[in-house]
Amino acid sequence: MSATRRQVLSRASALGVGIAFTGALSEVFAGTAAAQSLGHAGHGPLVPDPNGLLDLPKGFRYTVLSREGDQLRSGEGRVPSHHDGMAAFAGRRGRTHLVRNHENRVTAEIPVPAVSGLTYDPAGKGGCTALTLDSRQRVLSERVAIAGTAVNCAGGRTPWGTWLTCEETEDRAGTNGYTKDHGFVFEVHPTEPHLTGAVPLTAMGRFQHEAVAIDPRDGVVYETEDAFEKPFGLFYRFLPAKPLGGVGSLRAGGRLQAMRVPGVPDLSTIRQPGAHFDGIEWVDVPDPSAASTPTRFQDYGRGGITHAQKLEGCYWGGGCVYFVSSFARSADGSAADHYGQVWRYDPARRRLSLVVVFGPDTDVQLPGESPDNICLTPSGGLMVCEDGNGAQHVFGLTRQGEVYAMARGRQNIGTETEPEWGEFAGVTFSPDGETMYVNCYTPGTTFAVTGPWRG
Repeated sequence: MSATRRQVLSRASALGVGIAFTGALSEVFAGTAAAQSLGHAGHGPLVPDPNGLLDLPKGFRYTVLSREGDQLRSGEGRVPSHHDGMAAFAGRRGRTHLVRNHENRVTAEIPVPAVSGLTYDPAGKGGCTALTLDSRQRVLSERVAIAGTAVNCAGGRTPWGTWLTCEETEDRAGTNGYTKDHGFVFEVHPTEPHLTGAVPLTAMGRFQHEAVAIDPRDGVVYETEDAFEKPFGLFYRFLPAKPLGGVGSLRAGGRLQAMRVPGVPDLSTIRQPGAHFDGIEWVDVPDPSAASTPTRFQDYGRGGITHAQKLEGCYWGGGCVYFVSSFARSADGSAADHYGQVWRYDPARRRLSLVVVFGPDTDVQLPGESPDNICLTPSGGLMVCEDGNGAQHVFGLTRQGEVYAMARGRQNIGTETEPEWGEFAGVTFSPDGETMYVNCYTPGTTFAVTGPWRG
């Protein structure tokens, strides 16, 4: 998108002006529990925040729940850096439990504190922290939930109420000082983390994990891979030996498979919303542990396997799994260019459909760049975290395809001549739908946003 086009759309969105999508975006919400739409383009213009943190529409307010560098209430150390993926779980007496990723590499400013029984690799600086909030969004507790992992990016919730945190790295023991191999998924209990400990779910594969979503009917786990270099990532499914078995059941192992779309080696080449492919194939991953060869490079036999650049967000809704390709760039080796795709896989029909594609050379464009973390909203749409250049936004998309700005970050972490803003991540809603939680990646900040969501 040209700078002029982007600036015009950004200004329009900031003023609360809806920008219509073409294509089949309404399919994203078909059959979901979120049955009611806003009926208009968002909640109005964004109001500048006098405190310089978060601009929101009139009638909305935020509470800062936690900031990087503050002391954890558990006394275990400081709040770690790089707030990323997150989920909210219902507690007793109106309480909400948050589990929050920290995408820390070995260079992270503030690591997740090592805690006995919860630390996988003492050299790893990533992990998760868990917060408990009362009904008024006051923090009652904040503690380490898992430590010693690496580059915990996104993840997904399980039907039995735990969080699956994903390592977005393939570093082995001996690399960057690590004492153990990394690139796994770990289960995290939101209130009793010692029940899950720090056990890698090795059968789910060792690769650059991004996010997961579980089919609540049969327990199949879908996984995205955000590989940074060609041949880029794959879309996987994991068939657990003990499907829907509750806490710890994924340790029993299972089969890891990768998606093959016959005749389509690269998803970026598909440009038409509504395009669909039947007879999707799932091919066993020869070596899920990637002992000698990364999973995306392995031999999948005749017909090869289907790749895509920047596979990120993943969620379940309406009997289908949705996943996001954040962008594709031919300059990086992708077969074609786009600014974001949303795909839908229907297991019952073995059908993969392209729901929407964002620019270039289309009129379906976010007023920003690179859709990343996404979640369904109680009012029947999507919230999309922007991960691009300039001021960062959380954008809303209604079921009618209207785009609106829900939040704009004001935390400038760059210089006066080279401004830079922390991206948003981990957007999620409270179980009652009355509060949106979202992270600013840098400086790490967790917000609770309340207001007239159903207006």
